[in-house]
Amino acid sequence: MNYSPYLILTVFLIVTLYFIFRKKKIVPIQLSKEDQVLLANHVVFYRNLNHPRKQLFEQKVANFLGATIISSVGVEINQLDKLLVAASAVIPIFGFENWQYKNLTNVLLYPDTFNTDFQFEGTERNVMGMVGTGYLNGQMVLSLSALHHGFSKSAGKENTGIHEFIHLLDKSDGATDGVPENLMNHEYTLPWVKMMHEEIKKIEDNKSDINPYAITNQAEFFAVVAEYFFEQPEILKDKHPDLYEMLRKVFGQNLAH
Repeated sequence: MNYSPYLILTVFLIVTLYFIFRKKKIVPIQLSKEDQVLLANHVVFYRNLNHPRKQLFEQKVANFLGATIISSVGVEINQLDKLLVAASAVIPIFGFENWQYKNLTNVLLYPDTFNTDFQFEGTERNVMGMVGTGYLNGQMVLSLSALHHGFSKSAGKENTGIHEFIHLLDKSDGATDGVPENLMNHEYTLPWVKMMHEEIKKIEDNKSDINPYAITNQAEFFAVVAEYFFEQPEILKDKHPDLYEMLRKVFGQNLAH
């Protein structure tokens, strides 16, 4: 079925305006045994946790799902899709005791990549995820296919869902600038900025294995290396020990063994 770009945008705006003016609250839910099996089968991060920490992860996923509406345009979504969105949100904040995404009200899933006008048909569809700004503040749009790819064995260092939630964490201090001041002790700010620019220079000189998309700007650098940190921590620690150590402090998680 073909959907008019205008219909898509209209639906998106209606959903957006509703959730902007809706008071954010957590509706208590509990994950089922089937949910736990889905997480174990599809989320390596969860599978690697011991039993008590699995329970903590499940509670954080349940809290996220209870506070965030996950909807779709142009595609039917199922429980696994919702759990992968929630896992993408929980993984970066798993080291924080009581973190909530106060700058997020709902996540909208598109079937595939889209363009900057939120159209998923036609040309120039190269956007896999986007955090809304301006009148779309508090909204996130994700490509469903990219979301699933991020949790597949072939994803490597990349995970689109985690990438976009890192942007939300970055944005929580008021600026999406690659310097997560809410997560980083003040004394680490300048060393982090220096480290970013040194690594960006190496990427530009083709002397780094970090995704070249990281050189777009500081915000994208932070999101890209955070993907690397959560997806392949051992390799990051081996090849970029200083970056790994800084991200370990930022996220409060030591993932390399």
